Amino acid sequence: MIKRNLFEDLKQHLAQKEISLLVGPRQAGKTTLMLMLRDYLVAQGSNTLFLSLDFDSDLPFFTSQRHLVNKIQLEIGKSKGYVFIDEIQRRDDAGLFLKGLYDLNLPYKFIVSGSGSIELKEKIHESLVGRKRIFELNTVSFTEFVNYKTDYRYKDSLGSFFALEKDRTRQLLMEYLNFGGYPRLLLEEEQKEKIRIIDEIYRSYLERDISYLLRVEKTDAFSDLIKVVASQIGRLINYSELSSTLGIALQTIKKYLWYAEKTFIMKRITPFFRNTRKEITKSPVAYFYDVGLRNYALGLYGSLIHSPETGFVFQNFIFNLLKEKFLFSPAEIHFWRTKDKAEVDFVITLGQQALPVEIKFKELKKPEIGRSLRSFITRYQPEMAWVINLELKEKINLDNTEIHFLPFWDLFATEMVKENLHLNTKFYELLSE
Repeated sequence: MIKRNLFEDLKQHLAQKEISLLVGPRQAGKTTLMLMLRDYLVAQGSNTLFLSLDFDSDLPFFTSQRHLVNKIQLEIGKSKGYVFIDEIQRRDDAGLFLKGLYDLNLPYKFIVSGSGSIELKEKIHESLVGRKRIFELNTVSFTEFVNYKTDYRYKDSLGSFFALEKDRTRQLLMEYLNFGGYPRLLLEEEQKEKIRIIDEIYRSYLERDISYLLRVEKTDAFSDLIKVVASQIGRLINYSELSSTLGIALQTIKKYLWYAEKTFIMKRITPFFRNTRKEITKSPVAYFYDVGLRNYALGLYGSLIHSPETGFVFQNFIFNLLKEKFLFSPAEIHFWRTKDKAEVDFVITLGQQALPVEIKFKELKKPEIGRSLRSFITRYQPEMAWVINLELKEKINLDNTEIHFLPFWDLFATEMVKENLHLNTKFYELLSE
């Protein structure tokens, strides 16, 4: 069993009346996590009921709120209990349906899950304002992966493990960069079987989320777009060029990319700029939620060892770490490009403060500051900058900016991050909350 960090957050929310709404990519482990939570409650002596709209036998109970309430009362009575509803997006008016249940003021706590879809993400948000808390479960994170691979021996001392076991850490990193974090893949040892499973996951996504849920008929065109964007992670998206290359209308390109975001496949980030004449202001860049799925789309699944693509995948990996670190905070992640081709991989902003972050897939032996980072520092005079690399941990100053060279594993420990943010008061306070 792969232990998920989100389990404790869900446990703590059981005491709240709000609906616990678990969303995330298809086959990221939502159903398994809900079953683990149900088992925990059963062990506590609580009354529970688990229903899924994926089961034909459960569908009749979702024809109306009254039918569902009758089923719940039959199974667990009219006293306090916990009701799990899986795959709620299969109900067309899922948001209104759940709103009606909540407003009945029943003695039940609802824990609900659904894959990413327009119906789920849009209509539920509108209907359940003030009635739900969203928990986003992505594919297995690197720390969850490492804990699983090391039999949880270092779960309370991962920072020390990474710092001392550098060869093992590098081996685990390359395995994760190659295969990503879908739970079923981590439980499978044979690469041939891993490829079969990731193919099934990808096809299921196209056939169920894209074709059925989103009413996209041309799944081949959508798949071609995913492949092209996968080959350009971290690089500017040129909508007109994509339209010309794929023979798809410009508006359709934008619509399909929006679908890909809403179904937890990729995330677009926008540029940081303060000078609209000198800095690029329109084109975004994209990163994938799961690097393994990205590799599969390009036929590189498990084949990154000697690939020039590894640096871009590592950059995607760091983006996911940063996104997780600043989740549910007012901080935003951007990138920086100028018309004279200076570029910084990420700029984390909080109010008027900016933290530039450069990514180097290198075993740096001594500090190296590139032209682009120097240019950003000269222009904006940030209090601090980060250079994330494979091994070097050091600190230098450039003008009034403190530049921290950090091994990637420093990003996993909140205390480490806070230590490296002590000058940026607002960022420090953010992670202290």
